Amino acid sequence: MTSMPGSAGRTDGTMSPRPETAAGPAQGRPRVPRFTRAEHRVHRATAALMAVCVATAACLYLPFLAQLVGRRALMVTLHEWSGILLPVPLLLGLASRALRADLTRLNRFGPHDRRWLRAVLRRRGARPAGKFNAGQKLYAAWLAGAVLVMTGTGLLMWFTHLAPLVWRTGATFVHDWLALSLLIVIGGHIWMAYRDPESRVGLRTGSVDAAWARREHPLWTPEDDKGGGGE
Repeated sequence: MTSMPGSAGRTDGTMSPRPETAAGPAQGRPRVPRFTRAEHRVHRATAALMAVCVATAACLYLPFLAQLVGRRALMVTLHEWSGILLPVPLLLGLASRALRADLTRLNRFGPHDRRWLRAVLRRRGARPAGKFNAGQKLYAAWLAGAVLVMTGTGLLMWFTHLAPLVWRTGATFVHDWLALSLLIVIGGHIWMAYRDPESRVGLRTGSVDAAWARREHPLWTPEDDKGGGGE
């Protein structure tokens, strides 16, 4: 909700060195807190439900997978309920002050975010970022909107008595094509996370390398989290 958090920014035109490996943080380097356990759990639960949605959708729409898996009724049930439950982890996570503060950050788009986007498009220049860069903010906003639309259209397809046939036909069209775009965007999110092991370590362990934080998110300091605001 991850973003929930996704791709990490860079402050120059070259790819940032990888100070950590995927196995875990390097020893002896100063680290700073980034995410709480509640945020980690919300991200993991949301990712698991999304994975079930995508996997069951693939089994329903791709003939070779449908034949391989079979049990279409079970796939339909799993797909429907994982979709309905998708917003639940985030809603439960709102009890966490840290998560609410990060959602506020994700909803703020400032001048430095526009500079970050220009630098990415031009493939040069500084990429200033707070705790979340502009790419992560756009991903979170797009994902939130997509989940709401998918839930609404899915309900129209599930409960056929809620709307006339023409509405259900339109809902099916929107649901199917939005699902395809969702798959592409999530694939990009996973790819960017793969390219930045330290970002993954931060989400898993709650802390990141201090040098990485200064390089990738120079406008953010851990003290911002204690105050519940700031970039």
